[in-house]
Amino acid sequence: MTKLSIRTICLIFFFGSTTIAFAQNKIPAKSQSDSLKRKASLSRIMKVLPADKISNGRVSFLDENFQDWLKRTSELPPDFDILPSIPYLPDPLIEDEGGKNIPITSAAQWKEKRHWMKEQLEYYITGTYPQSSDDFRVKVLSEKYDESTLLRMVELSFGPQEQAKLTIELMIPQGKGPFPVFMTQGSHRGWAQIAVRRGYIGCVYAASDLKDDTEKYSEIWSGEYDFTRLMRRAFGTFRAIDYLYTLPNVDKEKIALTGHSRNGKLALMAAAFDERIKAVIPSSGGSGAEVPWRYATQQYDVEDIALLSAAQPAWLHPRLRFFIGRENKLPIDQNHFMALIAPRGLMLSSAINEGAGNPWGIEQAYGSAQKVYQFLNAQDNLAIRFRDGEHGTTAGDIEDYLDFFDYVFKRTAHRPENKLYYNYTFEGWKVRSKETINPLNYPSKGGHGIDAIAGKNLSKEDWDVKKSEIKKQLRWIMGDEPPGLTNPGPERLENGGAGEEYFGTVLKRPVVTPRMGRMAVTPYKEFGDYLYGYIYYPKDKAGNIKAGKLPALIYQHEYDYSKGFSSYHDVQSFFEGMTDMGYVVFSYDMIGFGNRIEEGIRFYERYPNWSKMGKMVADVKGAVDALSHLDFVDCSKIVVAGYAMGATVGLYATALDDRIAGLVSVSGFTPMRSDPKNTGREGIKTFSHLHGLIPRLGFFVGHEDRIPYDYHEILGSIAPRPVLLITPALDQTANLKDIRATVTEAQKVYKLQRAPDQLMLNVPDDFNRFSEEMQKTIYDWAGKLMTPISNK
Repeated sequence: MTKLSIRTICLIFFFGSTTIAFAQNKIPAKSQSDSLKRKASLSRIMKVLPADKISNGRVSFLDENFQDWLKRTSELPPDFDILPSIPYLPDPLIEDEGGKNIPITSAAQWKEKRHWMKEQLEYYITGTYPQSSDDFRVKVLSEKYDESTLLRMVELSFGPQEQAKLTIELMIPQGKGPFPVFMTQGSHRGWAQIAVRRGYIGCVYAASDLKDDTEKYSEIWSGEYDFTRLMRRAFGTFRAIDYLYTLPNVDKEKIALTGHSRNGKLALMAAAFDERIKAVIPSSGGSGAEVPWRYATQQYDVEDIALLSAAQPAWLHPRLRFFIGRENKLPIDQNHFMALIAPRGLMLSSAINEGAGNPWGIEQAYGSAQKVYQFLNAQDNLAIRFRDGEHGTTAGDIEDYLDFFDYVFKRTAHRPENKLYYNYTFEGWKVRSKETINPLNYPSKGGHGIDAIAGKNLSKEDWDVKKSEIKKQLRWIMGDEPPGLTNPGPERLENGGAGEEYFGTVLKRPVVTPRMGRMAVTPYKEFGDYLYGYIYYPKDKAGNIKAGKLPALIYQHEYDYSKGFSSYHDVQSFFEGMTDMGYVVFSYDMIGFGNRIEEGIRFYERYPNWSKMGKMVADVKGAVDALSHLDFVDCSKIVVAGYAMGATVGLYATALDDRIAGLVSVSGFTPMRSDPKNTGREGIKTFSHLHGLIPRLGFFVGHEDRIPYDYHEILGSIAPRPVLLITPALDQTANLKDIRATVTEAQKVYKLQRAPDQLMLNVPDDFNRFSEEMQKTIYDWAGKLMTPISNK
């Protein structure tokens, strides 16, 4: 990729605009027909979309809610069959992605791509906004000194009949200047105080929940511009900079912007659209800021489009809702805001255990932005920073933010650390492990990859031999597991401990209720390899654990990097539902997630020839060991249930451990051999490249037909034990047709074992999520599987 000098790329920012329409990613024409297919897409979206919480704001001045906007505009979702599928983050350095895929190598191409990105972001996320101008009036409301700092409060008036207002407070240090400027919103006035001590002008403007002068802009420009609340606040930022540019003591090349949470979202938007902002830190903005929409889906357990747009109807453009469950069809993503900021300073900042955060997803966005900064020869202007804890910040965090601004502005040589928690790459693993696998040494299983595993004359004895071969392949693909030991665990209820409070935790786990108790599995009565976990159990009316041997369910969580099994998706009610049926529920964070993030960082340095999936399966075995030794658990009735990644782990674990009595998989797989790289899904790279769960699969990319096993063989290896597969029909990560074929093939083994009814496929008309309806399906399955314990 050709690199450009900062000087060259800065020149193109000031050229006249060019009309661009990349072939397959252009904005849909207004005349696009309102097909039945598009109306059906809207109907499905409305089924999963929560009601708008209009107490938090209207969708627009003209529309109270999303339905009003649909009625007024008559808009429909795009034809998703026409839009290219981009499962990974869209690449800012590619033109016509999903079509001709033309690499950007020149300043002219980059100028065109910048125009396209702005156009797309306005259309789908921010809405359109007025252009700034020098036409505004300044009224000084007050001036006074606080010690040696001059505090000046002004009000700007602008727009039609000067109806639009913006209140700005300046904190001007003693001296002649010119001074760098630290811009933030009224909610963060305390941040500006710290900046003043560091020699910055503090600029605090009224564009936050504390005081929001920009809310009126929706009415003032109604019908002319459709900018959302966040973009209105970003527009207020532009107007504040217009005023700053009139002040002789302002260093115009050193204007910095930051904001936290929702203000972090607006900070990212503002910096993307205004090159006068020379450095920006969106702090814990979450979804709609540093977390890309593709990695804010429900399988990542973050604030997805449905949740966030309904909870805050005014924040994002209504069109974004069309992509609920179809995030892979979005032509753009949050990394495009970051690309527009380049080559100026950008630091992505979040807390590692942020409830609405996804540290892995943030690092993916950082990696995408890094390529753009390298292309512009400005890689030192990009940084990433994670802090311990949850959402809040401290003075120390703000001092670090100022350190970054100082570094970008060349006021200090102190470089950001840029510590990464998910620094795995497949290429790096190959070097470290020294492994090489030639996929051509493995036989092709055919174009569709659904090879017959149960011929007409296959006997149970023949199948046992085949099953042994499949298990051998599963163990091989997961790497060389080091020898371990069996840990019996706590054995009795009274051996429960303090839980994660023993080492200190900010994560909030499902809590005790009048009907559900909780046992903390804690060192020195831990399970597996010195692991913490929680066992939830049914209580009788006296508040004691129900008598008798109880069935147990091991719950495996999704790709929830920041919280582990502390899911937004209401695992509390799911655990209560299972314990109400008489089940014990055992759950814990998997390696690399929640309270085990640090444990996962150097995994492949410590175990270069093993895999994280292998470790996860070993931890399931440890959980089974512990449950089998508990005096109140029926060791013959231990089942595993999981969603997304947890379901995948459950499939491997159940196939390899005959003690597991049954399995529930929700969105757990799509066949690998029939899912090559050009299907619009992530394919096996999900495991080998993206999440680093099964590196050896990476050798088969492009040769998926030669993978030595597939999911029909995994399911066949579980037979005749009961399996419930919940596969939403609209799961963007799966191929339903191939899943049905997989189940049909595996059914042959179940029939051979005289258990054809034990393999069940449930296909709700839904997207990839762990819904209340799906949980009820699990309750029904669990009730039939195990004789429920009666309430006493």
